[in-house]
Order: sequence, then C-alpha cells, then structure tokens
Amino acid sequence: MTEDTEISIVRPAVVNIRVAKPRDLPELNQMIALLAAHHGDAAAMTPDKLQRDLFGPMPWIQALVADTGEELIGYAILVPLYRAQEGKRGMDLHHLFVRDGHRGHGIGQHLVSRARDCAIAQGCDYLSVSAATGNFAAHRFYEQMDFVPRPVTGMRYMQALA
Repeated sequence: MTEDTEISIVRPAVVNIRVAKPRDLPELNQMIALLAAHHGDAAAMTPDKLQRDLFGPMPWIQALVADTGEELIGYAILVPLYRAQEGKRGMDLHHLFVRDGHRGHGIGQHLVSRARDCAIAQGCDYLSVSAATGNFAAHRFYEQMDFVPRPVTGMRYMQALA
C-alpha cells in the first residue's frame, strides 16, 4: 500500500464495494499505475489489457472497486490459486489499494471482506495475500484481519514465454 500523506479527506457518506464494470477501466488503470509507481515499477497495464483480463472471452482476474458514486477510491484484484496436492482452491488478493487521503476510514477492510466473500462464493478454501518484507503497516493490517503469516520457503522461478 502506498504511503499516506497528512491529507485525510472526509469519508463519503456511502461507499459501495462492487465488482468492476467496463466503465471503471480508466480509473482502475490509473490506480494500478499509482500503486506501481509507489513500488518503483513502471506500469505496463492499459485499459485494453484490463478489458481482456476482466471481461474478455477468458477472464483471468476479478476486480472489486470502492465507489463513492463520484469516483473510485480503491480496488482489489483477485487471482485464482490451486494447491494440487490438497485439492484446494484459493484466491490471491493480488492487489489492494486505497487512494491517498481515503485511507484510515475502513475502505481497505471492506475491500478485503468483500474479497473474502467472493472467494467463499467460488468454493475457495483460502484467501492469500503477500506484503513486502519491510511493509510493517501492511503486516499489521492483514494480521488484524485474521490473516496468518506464513514463512516463505524456497525460490520462485519464472520463464518468459514471449
């Protein structure tokens, strides 16, 4: 999660946590770029890629958004997981983001709760999330939401296919 400034915007009276719709793609793409920039990454995401991955013939991800009715102030992206040795379905909370100025009002908690509901509705046995080693605020946040830390063992390897 990005660092919050001293700015705290008054929480909107109503924030709707809902599944992303095609009309959300520009704002969702902008928030993904903000999170990438915070991590020092260049965002290669585009609205066209989001369209493909959320609404294309073979949807790959799910996105939840926090909508005030005037703007989107946060999002969560869910990606399916599977533990073949256990026959268990899971969901990875791949991204969680709340716009600067809107943090500290429970929006992130609501996004996580809705992500949990989505995973349960799809027959998942677990919800997984990761946070950078030094991101202690995120560690506390997830632990307060009943996530249990698991040590990382081994190496993860990747091979480019294109």
